[in-house]
Amino acid sequence: MGSLRTSAIICSVRSHGEHGAVVRSLTPENGLVSGYVRGAHSRTMRPVLIPSNIVQADYRARTEDQLASMTAELQMSRGPFLGEPLASAALDWVTALTAATLPEEHSYPQIHSALSALLDAICSAPSAKGWAAALVRYELLLLSELGFGLALDRCAVTGSEDDLVYISPKSANAVSAFAGREYKERLLPLPPFLKQPLSPEWDDIFDGLRVTGFFLKRHFFEDRRRDVMAARTVLVDRLKRMVA
Repeated sequence: MGSLRTSAIICSVRSHGEHGAVVRSLTPENGLVSGYVRGAHSRTMRPVLIPSNIVQADYRARTEDQLASMTAELQMSRGPFLGEPLASAALDWVTALTAATLPEEHSYPQIHSALSALLDAICSAPSAKGWAAALVRYELLLLSELGFGLALDRCAVTGSEDDLVYISPKSANAVSAFAGREYKERLLPLPPFLKQPLSPEWDDIFDGLRVTGFFLKRHFFEDRRRDVMAARTVLVDRLKRMVA
């Protein structure tokens, strides 16, 4: 990488040594980039290195194989939202998900734009419904960009484009009500907002979260010792309690 100066969204901070940390950040053009920050736990740097914050990052590495050293200057703080349980859980999950799934230094401009918009919505929408559907769409986008997209345009059994109400957990393809009638208990729901730009109700949003959660766990987190999905469980539980 040599040297790089760019805006970056902090996605994860992992302590390294007594005073430093390895920070993974999503950049507009270089994708997910890791860097070592000296003094990461200092009083000055702790408020800067919060996942979901936007920083101006400088990376320097002597060789391509070396972990770059990183300095960061705060551009936008989302620290004030850490005191709000629902917003905090949402910020924790989407940044942890991004850090855990994207390969290093592969450009994903669409994911960067979507994550930026989602973080803004979490912190500014008047209600959680304003960003919960966007969260589901972000998870779908990640699956698609990483090669695990869902095929929701036609029925996997009949080829029909009508009355698509299920998703096959095996093929990730849509299934019509007619084709799935005999084994619907084994199928996932297909909420309409996954196919069309609708404003869904909470039941559909939770169905969408069920769908994306199923495929995220299958493709990325099934064998991981460190349970990244725990952050998602906290978020979904808080959403359900709020709605109830």
